[in-house]
Amino acid sequence: MRQIGRNALPATLCYWGPVIAGREDEESTMTRYGARIWLLAAATSAMAGYVDAVGFLKLGGLFVSFMSGNSTRFAVGLAGDPAVARMAIWLLAAFVGGVVAGTVIARVAGSWRKPIVLLAVGGLLALAAWVDLLVADGWATLLMAAAMGCVNTTFQRAGEVSIGVTYMTGTLVKFGQRLADALMGGDRWGWVPYLALWLGLVGGAVAGSVAYRSFGMASIWGAASFAVALALLALSFGPVEPSYVASGRAGRNVQ
Repeated sequence: MRQIGRNALPATLCYWGPVIAGREDEESTMTRYGARIWLLAAATSAMAGYVDAVGFLKLGGLFVSFMSGNSTRFAVGLAGDPAVARMAIWLLAAFVGGVVAGTVIARVAGSWRKPIVLLAVGGLLALAAWVDLLVADGWATLLMAAAMGCVNTTFQRAGEVSIGVTYMTGTLVKFGQRLADALMGGDRWGWVPYLALWLGLVGGAVAGSVAYRSFGMASIWGAASFAVALALLALSFGPVEPSYVASGRAGRNVQ
């Protein structure tokens, strides 16, 4: 097979090449690794969308992953619905608690943080499904919110979140920016990863809505199982550098 030099390809194709073009670049392991990371991120986003849809239907208008929405509901509730405000602030606290826990787990796990964090997410979701069977309403959704906070610590670079899998406003902004860049002669495929994240979340939310209407809160067992499957997938990728420093090539700075 004729080798294609890295400099001959746009930055985004360097890590989406194996997915879009279906070819293997033997001179670059990072090429294939970057594509797999983005696909893992899109699948994780789908799982988050699934959980958020279940939580939204369970709570009747509050969220377990969309904290901007909960912040607005909290503020509106303060003006006229104390019960909604109270539940919103508990969800916000649970989400932040999940972020704190996930960050600690990721730092302790080091190079194996992705599978370990995803296993923790699966454990929290399984606990939520189990608690829903035994305890009054409220505790299960708080555990779901904690799981969604935790899952956002899966993808990090130099101790900072590099891909947020539950909040799509920033993702859509980046999608629009990369699309504008492509229209103006820049990287033609830079928008693809961000569109994949959004489509993953939307597709997962559709699946979560259907599952909740059929199985109720028992549908969370499916999300817990999927999180474990994602952990096994991440484990198959091998270790990553705990504090990887970007070299300037897109896709290499996502760990």
